[in-house]
Amino acid sequence: MSAVPLPVIGSGAGPFPETARRPARHPRPDWLRVRVPSGPAWGRLRSLLREKNLHTVCEEARCPNVAECWGQGTATFMILGDICTRACRFCAVTTGRPVGLDLEEPERVADAVELMDLRHAVITSVNRDDLADGGAGIFAETIRAVRRRCPDTTVEVLIPDFQGDWAALAIVMEEDPEILNHNVETVPRLYKAVRPGARYRRSLDLLRRAKELRPGALTKTGVMLGLGETAGELDALIEDLVRNSVDILTAGQYLQPTPAHLPVERFVPPDEFRAVAERGKAMGLRHVEAGPLVRSSYHAANQIPEGSG
Repeated sequence: MSAVPLPVIGSGAGPFPETARRPARHPRPDWLRVRVPSGPAWGRLRSLLREKNLHTVCEEARCPNVAECWGQGTATFMILGDICTRACRFCAVTTGRPVGLDLEEPERVADAVELMDLRHAVITSVNRDDLADGGAGIFAETIRAVRRRCPDTTVEVLIPDFQGDWAALAIVMEEDPEILNHNVETVPRLYKAVRPGARYRRSLDLLRRAKELRPGALTKTGVMLGLGETAGELDALIEDLVRNSVDILTAGQYLQPTPAHLPVERFVPPDEFRAVAERGKAMGLRHVEAGPLVRSSYHAANQIPEGSG
């Protein structure tokens, strides 16, 4: 299949043209405006999560799709606490030194999945570089707990890189999640500025090894646009994903969570996201979910082939 060209959004060697940039201090364009979540269902689910002392990325990362996803039976639980050992410059999650390990958390997550009647549960975590296995054991136990309580619920795990500990990855893959997700987040050139504690090649290795460990699982990753990447760099990233057997890509607009975080270099219009989706599928990805408000778990349940789970 011939590739669908992306719009010309950069030279391939540097950031977007100055005329295309829109600093974060400017008002967001209309396509990035969303309604504040509200209503009785929203309030009931929030109360349930507080009661169970659980965290969701939906709230911690200020996801614009939280009400829609919860209404469609999908939620993303953040295990291993709410303090991250890394300081990525795009992320709103608190950085610091985590204390202890909550061994009862997997059962509370399973309890919430059951009470929320979720058809697809996404389990992610902060980075826990302080733990010997990076938290892989708690990931595995959470998958087992959800499967015991909710056998019809499909499970996706969005994992950290475990600092390249492939034995830790194997612990998670042994539980055979329907989707193994690990976000590369951005193009290699921007790693030092965007996620200094990570390594692009290490993330690619993780995705490839996950597929080798469980060929039947779907592998998935996500990128943020608007940080200064170019069309050529994005093309090269997609080629890397295809070479490393990645099935699914999500692409969304980076939004600066606080003034202390990286500024938005450019608000990418919807038609360019559509071109990214076409390009990714033409280059060999199984599924691409791309749009200004797309986040890692957006429409996640629809990415699993019918009959799975």
